[in-house]
Amino acid sequence: MTTGRLGGDLDRTAPPPAGGTPWWRAALTPAVPLARVAVLRVVVYLFVVADIFLFVNDVVPHAEGDADLYRPLLLRRLLDLPTPSPGYARALQLAIVAGCLVAATGRLPRVSGLVVAVAFLDWVSIGMSYSKVDHDHLALVVATWVLPTVGTARLRDRTRSEAAGWALLAIQLAVVATYFLSAVGKIRFGGWRWANGSIFAWAMTRRGTPLGRALLEPPWILHAGQWGVLLVEALSPLLVALRGRWRYLLVAVFAGFHAATFATLTIHFLPLVVCLLSFLPLERLAPAPDGPGQPAAVVGQRTSDS
Repeated sequence: MTTGRLGGDLDRTAPPPAGGTPWWRAALTPAVPLARVAVLRVVVYLFVVADIFLFVNDVVPHAEGDADLYRPLLLRRLLDLPTPSPGYARALQLAIVAGCLVAATGRLPRVSGLVVAVAFLDWVSIGMSYSKVDHDHLALVVATWVLPTVGTARLRDRTRSEAAGWALLAIQLAVVATYFLSAVGKIRFGGWRWANGSIFAWAMTRRGTPLGRALLEPPWILHAGQWGVLLVEALSPLLVALRGRWRYLLVAVFAGFHAATFATLTIHFLPLVVCLLSFLPLERLAPAPDGPGQPAAVVGQRTSDS
């Protein structure tokens, strides 16, 4: 059995199931190690706690402020949800923290995960009902809803699960949708002038760092950067199509893009960066299995709470 450098089994080591797997099932529910979900689950739930205090951190202040500023999102209008009160906002914050801490440990993954999914969606929809909608939270919200469907997933468990593969694919598709629809939006609302104009120069003069302002001359640097961003976002579906080193290379390209936007504009997109981890073999970061006798593949396994 081939082992990853950090102790995780590589995807290609698992034998195919007897009789083969239909192509559509292999595409929609690829069997991946449960340890991969276990690692991602810890990262996602701990990040959600950080998110409500550092990024979407205005829900409680908004609830304590002027209710006339509340313009509910379509989801909240469809569900006829009331304007949040200060007490409700604080209780929601407490529910998210408690749920995330339990879910990150792997205990009661379906119950605690569902609590987080409902509460975090409520929290984010409140926060974005007072101002702009941050598209970088789409994949993170999706992650909180699909991770509980996997059930029990332990860090040392290299058992391969279709439930884990489906959950990861859902997160990956949300990541790709965020990038690709961003490119579509640029062309739809700005036309090709977005790439040929001076949008980056305007951004650098408005909120650029010293490094960002240094790129104002010569102008072709930012002009080329605009085309580069549009091209990378348009090619984002390759994140799902590619495999192995080519996929990891493309993930590095997107991570580099976010590092560049932070270095030049202090815009971080951290919720989206966290969800980029769903494309990586995270099980290599987990502790090695206790014994060699663990099965390499269990197709169609659906685990339950423990």
